[in-house]
Amino acid sequence: MDFAMNPVMKAFLAGSLSGTASTLLFQPLDLVKTRVQQTSGPHTSMVRVITGVVSQDSVRGLWRGLVPSLVRTVPGVGLYFSSMHHMKTSLCDGRPSALQSAMIGCSARALAASLMIPFTVIKTRFESRAYNYSSTAHALTSILRNEGLRGLTKGLGPTLVRDVPFSGLYLMFYEQLKTLVPEEVTRTQTSSTVHFSCGLMAGLLASLVTQPADVIKTRLQLSSGSGLRLTGAVLEIYRDRGLGGFTTGLVPRSLRRTMMAALAWTVYERMIRSIGLK
Repeated sequence: MDFAMNPVMKAFLAGSLSGTASTLLFQPLDLVKTRVQQTSGPHTSMVRVITGVVSQDSVRGLWRGLVPSLVRTVPGVGLYFSSMHHMKTSLCDGRPSALQSAMIGCSARALAASLMIPFTVIKTRFESRAYNYSSTAHALTSILRNEGLRGLTKGLGPTLVRDVPFSGLYLMFYEQLKTLVPEEVTRTQTSSTVHFSCGLMAGLLASLVTQPADVIKTRLQLSSGSGLRLTGAVLEIYRDRGLGGFTTGLVPRSLRRTMMAALAWTVYERMIRSIGLK
């Protein structure tokens, strides 16, 4: 088989390019979300965070952490889409039921999130500005030297608790919402508009369910040498802000995850048609 024409590789390429486009556009929202979750005590607004970043680092500062984000997202999204495509075509002939969509989304995301967790840690630390890493390579070597391999897997549990249900719910909602679109709407609207709209709704619903795990993940990944564990992170968040602390950063994360997923799926759907992948 011609390697370049392998359907799984086509799905990987389409996913990687869609992830690149969405990361470039929505990195500022990820940075704002991390900064909001980083602060303890009273809630910090998005506007205050954005104003502080721009005044200190100019507008370019809103894209801090872009390189590790791309290092994580480009292969990660490619791996997610390619493994998802393989499971959909090999297990259910490309027509998964709602439950199958949820299971496929969960499995594909678990694989991608587990492999990319070191770069998730590095990305979070870059965005926080609590660490003076000069590059992704410097961050990688510094964490290995000071914290060992465990430092590069911090927050893996909450990351999986956040991303696996998100992806399962997202894919289930997305596939089901597409089937609910009336044929007359599909005929009058472009396919990209339909995909983007379904992606927005699916992303919003999935983000709401998985927000607490994202807050815990950020708290764990920003700890260095403190021995902070999952239970300790949960107690810290509750002590600082009460139950409301587990929704910190919901607005920027929902905006980013919803818009990013909708754009990624729209680009992916168009690309798989243009390269002849069904």
